[in-house]
This record gives sequence, structure tokens and C-alpha cells, in this order.
Amino acid sequence: MRDHVAAATETYGQASTTIDQRVLVVDFGAQYAQLIARRVREANVFSEIVSREITAAEVKRRAPIGVILSGGPASVFAVGSYSIDPDIFGLGIPILGICYGHQLMAQALGGTVTETGKGEYGKAELSVTADGCLFEDLPRSQTVWMSHKDSVSAVPDGFVTLASSPEAEIAAMADESRGLFGVQFHPEVVHTPHGTAVIEKFLTAVCGSSQSWNHSSIIERSVAAIKETVGDERVICALSGGVDSSVAAALVQRAVGRQLTCIFVDNGLLRQGEGAQVESTFREHFDVDLVHVKAADRFVSALEGITDPETKRKIIGETFIRIFEEEAEKIEGASFLVQGTLYPDVIESGSESAALIKSHHNVGGLPDDMKFALVEPLRDLFKDEVRAVGSEIGLPDDIILRQPFPGPGLGVRIIGEVTAERLEILRAADVIVLEEIKAAGLYHDIWQSFGVLPAIKSVGVQGDFRTYAYPLILRAVTSEDAMTADFARIPYEVLERISSRVISEVEEINRVAYDISSKPPATIEWE
Repeated sequence: MRDHVAAATETYGQASTTIDQRVLVVDFGAQYAQLIARRVREANVFSEIVSREITAAEVKRRAPIGVILSGGPASVFAVGSYSIDPDIFGLGIPILGICYGHQLMAQALGGTVTETGKGEYGKAELSVTADGCLFEDLPRSQTVWMSHKDSVSAVPDGFVTLASSPEAEIAAMADESRGLFGVQFHPEVVHTPHGTAVIEKFLTAVCGSSQSWNHSSIIERSVAAIKETVGDERVICALSGGVDSSVAAALVQRAVGRQLTCIFVDNGLLRQGEGAQVESTFREHFDVDLVHVKAADRFVSALEGITDPETKRKIIGETFIRIFEEEAEKIEGASFLVQGTLYPDVIESGSESAALIKSHHNVGGLPDDMKFALVEPLRDLFKDEVRAVGSEIGLPDDIILRQPFPGPGLGVRIIGEVTAERLEILRAADVIVLEEIKAAGLYHDIWQSFGVLPAIKSVGVQGDFRTYAYPLILRAVTSEDAMTADFARIPYEVLERISSRVISEVEEINRVAYDISSKPPATIEWE
């Protein structure tokens, strides 16, 4: 069985990544690496974040039309500073270096980088001093976003200086004959108004992109890959009712039709009334078999006494898989499992190009001895891309625009041990949060809004009596793709209504606090 599963997984991986044109974003630890990848995709070119350890041979094997070197927090002069295989510059593939990548390119090719001692942070005025395709038809003077202390002081042989800024004499450089470009500023951020145009010019004028990466092409490739992988075999889909698993199910249904059976597991970690709502919505919009497994006691029992968040996630992930395996035995020939895994899940769970942030139950939380071959048609996509694909397929707004809900559910919104009692407390509070957010017309303006129940209690007073009860932490963020997020500026009157209702209606809670941290440094979920 394992040989069959391994072969099938390899086949699907190859099929799902058959992209006509791709750009590799080499991550040097930049806070904006994911943003660079997004800007490339917004220009209708597929992008993929890769490790700085990537070799020239591996780059050549992947055959990108271009490579972008990200910024990074270190100095090129720091002990142990990040480097890159220098042979990559000789592959004949267009390369754009940004900030640290700009300096690294200059240093690797014989230019000079200087510790000037004068930093340049925030907005700066860029003066374009020479003609070049990177700035063609753009203003000769423009605002850019800088974040650097070192500067390129002499370009490598064959390069010319394209632009300068007050603290960076060489703020942009190019060797157009070899397709090598470097910019000291950050074109990927909104604070560089013409930055998107600079990236797009690199992709089109330099890399020759056909800009064919779009929602229709994503659907066509995914359906073809699924058909090739699955053949005539049966498939089960891990359905949660959220946009990710619903879009994944819709793609697989389009590919294999009645070969698909969806399995919705009520793990007891759902919000109030969610099980019935998911089943009702699914049966209304999908014409495939649905199995509803009620396993609340099994999950809560498995989590008894567990307080470590990584352990929680792995227990939840493994329990899901064991249930899917048991259900698959009732379906003859079912050896494929569909998951709504997204690109941010893969990045945060740790990969060759990213450190472990937290193990997503559907990635790092999967057991090694799993008996399924995975089919993950959304693995290369960000959340907003998944929503666009779902809309293109024809899924309704009540699925597409639903706020994300984590696979481990309330298990990662309860700090410490998960118990039946604490689940009921959080459910009662969380439903109030969502009711008031919706009543205020804020639901679709906020990426996620929810309550967190910490493992502490505090003293309060109600009706002249002392209370000793849980606080509720209210968390609400705005985001485009969950890779970065900012806390939502909820009006005080809305916060006041939420606080008043929660404290009045949920006896076990006596205070409400609002989390005003952004991601990074915090994550959206607390565990």
C-alpha cells in the first residue's frame, strides 16, 4: 500500500506543478518575501518561494523565466551572512535583486558594497539617472520605500547605474545584456507607488512573460492533474465547510464526478451550530455523497491533559487521519485524500525555504504512517486566489466569503487544556462576537474575528459580589492572504457591545480584552 501511495503522491506533485512559466523568489529571511511572490502572481505570473540554499543545478532544473532575490534583515558583512550559489548568475536566466539581494548581486559579481553608517529607512526620493527598461515610461523622480544601512558604492563590470537616492548613490543598477538588475528600494510594498510597475516590467520586458497565470488556467491545470492522478479510483475529501476544502472539493468533483465522497468530521471543536450549518450548505450546493462523522468525544478525550500547542495540533491532525482511514475502508478502492491545504499552511509549517512557525494539522500534523495519497489542488495558492477560483467555479458567496476557521477549530483558541466545559464557554462567547461583528456590517471587512479563552482567571465584581472567572481575548484582523495581518480598528461602540453582552450572558467570563498586535510579530491564531 505504501508503494502505491508514494507513487501516486509523486505523480500528483509532478502534475500539479506543470506550470508553463514560473518565477522563483529566493528568500533571504525578508519579511516581504511572500509579498514579492504575491506581486508576481498579481501580474499573472506563477511565483514560488525557494530557499537561499538552492543550487544553480536546481534552478536550471526548475526552468524559471526569472529569479528574484529578496531582501533580508542581515548585512552582507555580517559573520555567517546569507549567500547564494554564484553559478546562478551565469545561467542566462533574468535576475532581479531587491535590497539585500541587490547588494548580494553586486558583491558576488565584483562590485563594491560599503558600510556607509548612514541608514535610509522609510520614504525616499528616487532619481532615475539613465534609461533602462525597468523604469521605462515611469517618472524620473518618484517616491520609494527604503530599509537599508549598507549601500552599493561601485557596480560590477558590465553594469550601469540606473537610479540614485539621497543615501544610496547606486539605488538601481543593470546589466541588460545579461538580464541582471538590482534595486535598493522595495518595489513590492504599497509605499513604493510605482513598484508594481517596476516588477511587471521585469516580468514582461526582461523575462518575456506571457502573463497567462490566471484563475481559468489554475482550474484547467488542477482538473487535468487530478484526472491524471486519480484515474478510475475512488477519492475522499476532508470537508470542513470553509472556503478551502469547499473549493478543493469542487475542483475534484469537476475532475472525477461521482468517484468523490466528502467526509465532514464534527470533532467537537466547532463553533455553535456549525455542524448542522456545514451539512445543510453542502447538500444545497454539491451533488456528491457526504458522510457526517460525529467524533467530539474522541477528539476531546485525545486532548485530555495536553497543553502544548504543537502537540495539540499533531494529535488533532492524526485523529482526523485515523477517522478518514476508517471511513475509507467502507468505500471500496478509496486511497486518495483531498485536502484544502494552502501555500501559507505549507510555509508556516516549515519547509526548505521557511522556518517552522506552527504545524498546520493538515501539513506538519499528519502522521508518517498515513495510508492515503494526498491530492492538494490548492497547495500553491494564497487564500484570496482560492476565493477567486471558487467564484470562477460558481460557488456561492456564503462559502466564498466566509471568514477562515482553523482546522483544529477552537482547540487552538483555548490556551492550555481543551475540556468540554471550556469549549462550551468559548462557544457561548464566540457566537456573541460574530453576531455583533455582523450586526455592525463589519464581517466582510475583517479577515477573521473570534474569541480566545486563556488558561487564567481574574477577579471581578458583579451585582456587588466578587467573581473569579475567565477573561475573553477578542481577536480581529485585516489581511489579504494571512501571511501578514493588522489588527482591525473596530469602533469602540462595537467593542463595548461585545464586552457588555459577553460578560452579561456568559457567566464564566468577567472581562474582555482586545488584542492589538499585528502579524508579524504575533500570529493570527493564538496557538
